[in-house]
Amino acid sequence: MQAVVLAAGEGTRLRPLTEDKPKGLVEVDGRPILTHCFERLAELGADELLVVIGYKKEQIISHYGDAFEGIPITYEHQREANGLAHALLTVENHIDGDFMLMLGDNVFAANLADVVDRQRENRTDAAFLVEEVGWDEAGRYGVCVTNDYGEITEVVEKPDDPPSNLVMTGFYTFSPAIFHACHLVQPSNRGEYELSEAIDLLIRSGRTIDAVRLDGWRLDIGYPEDRDEAEHRLTE
Repeated sequence: MQAVVLAAGEGTRLRPLTEDKPKGLVEVDGRPILTHCFERLAELGADELLVVIGYKKEQIISHYGDAFEGIPITYEHQREANGLAHALLTVENHIDGDFMLMLGDNVFAANLADVVDRQRENRTDAAFLVEEVGWDEAGRYGVCVTNDYGEITEVVEKPDDPPSNLVMTGFYTFSPAIFHACHLVQPSNRGEYELSEAIDLLIRSGRTIDAVRLDGWRLDIGYPEDRDEAEHRLTE
């Protein structure tokens, strides 16, 4: 299965760690964040890595070259920071079936294989790793609503009044149907093409998306203290 990694962000909240390098090359426990991502995807059987790059992209290309542990890497440049749906569309022409998607600023020690297995076994259109967080935190994320069957029925991006405390974690599997939805997305109030809006369009069109509950932990490396916390957990 192909794997897409979104790694175009500038990482302004991670400064000063990103003043001279892209976020994906910030080290966590002695290895770049992207190396942690690639290692997890290699364990899951990725046969190609499609990496979307932007800020200081040459450093990422120079660091990894055209392969990681024998897995070929294809790079695509997101020229403007117009949101995750926009970033995903840069790899559309490379995708030939179901694929994994990982946000390239996350460190996982979790049941990612369960998500891939759900995509393969149930013939769903997508499957997401989701996590329960405190209600006071939910508004910082894409919030999911599920039905009694564990299917996602609604996704709301960073809501002021969250309808649930179940949030997306940054690891997904999709069928190519997601690209049609991304093409239909209109800019949000933030001026970005939101992946959560594309997902909601998939749901409203009758597509099935399964939620897989997080078993383990993951950290979104958004601030320097997140990097420190990830290092602490990994050394444990």
